[in-house]
Amino acid sequence: MDALAIVILVVVLGLVFDFTNGFHDTANAMATSVATGALKPRVAVLISAVLNLIGAFLSTEVAATVSGGIVKEGQGGIEITPVMIFAGLVGAIMWNLATWYVGLPSSSTHALFGGLIGAAIVGSGFNAVDWANVISKIALPALFAPIVAGLVAMVATYSAYMITRRATTRGSDRGFRYGQTVSASLVSLAHGTNDAQKTMGVITLTFVAAGYQHSGTSPQFWVILACALAIAAGTYSGGWRIMRTVGKRITEVTPPQGFAAEASSAATILVSSHLGFPLSTTQVTTGSIVGSGLGKRLASVRWGTFGRMVAAWLITVPAAALVAALASFIVGTGAIGTVVVVVAAVAGMAAFWFLSRRHPVTKETVNDDEDVLARKPATVSVGGAK
Repeated sequence: MDALAIVILVVVLGLVFDFTNGFHDTANAMATSVATGALKPRVAVLISAVLNLIGAFLSTEVAATVSGGIVKEGQGGIEITPVMIFAGLVGAIMWNLATWYVGLPSSSTHALFGGLIGAAIVGSGFNAVDWANVISKIALPALFAPIVAGLVAMVATYSAYMITRRATTRGSDRGFRYGQTVSASLVSLAHGTNDAQKTMGVITLTFVAAGYQHSGTSPQFWVILACALAIAAGTYSGGWRIMRTVGKRITEVTPPQGFAAEASSAATILVSSHLGFPLSTTQVTTGSIVGSGLGKRLASVRWGTFGRMVAAWLITVPAAALVAALASFIVGTGAIGTVVVVVAAVAGMAAFWFLSRRHPVTKETVNDDEDVLARKPATVSVGGAK
């Protein structure tokens, strides 16, 4: 298949991934605010979408890490092709949709990197991946960031309850509800500075690999704009399935907890974006919510749900890598193989969407328990499919 056609496919698929990243990660910023009633669901996703859009323009440090830090650049140029990047995106998107369908807040970041790593290994061997950068800029931040965010949230929650214990016993948590509007907005802004840049980096990497852009250069403005719009549109679509898990199934979130968790997440993500660490905002916000639960009452965290999330985190990279490796192998057979992968990817996306319509979660039911949802008729809106 023509090289330009592959580049166009990668750009389109990259924006599709960015859209899935948006609705997959809406819960990171807004789940606690929606769960406590600080923000109405549709207002929450609108605020999040706008701030994701703005945040995407504030920095390109993470994009530089993705475009030049994961795959090596040898004497003969970059050791990855647009075909491999295309296959990597297929693996990342399929994993995002699978975890969204079951309501698990897995890492879109690690799905993307897993896809790229799997495709690169099949296409160019293990030496194509810069493992030192993978460990220092991806693996270690993924390990420590949620722990740090959780500890900060735990201390902040405990302090909030100690300082305002007399006021909260009278039911006066209005100040924290207002505070959540600000803290949740900061998380959305931070999310835009980190996650939108990952797709920018992938598209830039594709242009470099295809010879359309010099190695080491920043994303072009139209790439930044397109990625910002894609992740904002995905965010606005809702992501209600994952929002219900994050807001209702980890711990019963109160306004002081929600404010502490959101503030801790925003600080961690913004610092990491400044340093160029493409960490998982999902893991950071989940760590913060767990920490806020521990700060309120040790027994308030549902460890079974958290354990399933951790299991999903552990298999995200290898699962996305396996799908991407298979796609890379098929695409490597030629034009027919590329067509087969495109058709299979579209069919997979459609399948997850139709399956989600059977058991929808909407803005009206996002705060309902599972037994309540089971008794409700399966009416669907367009937003509910996301």
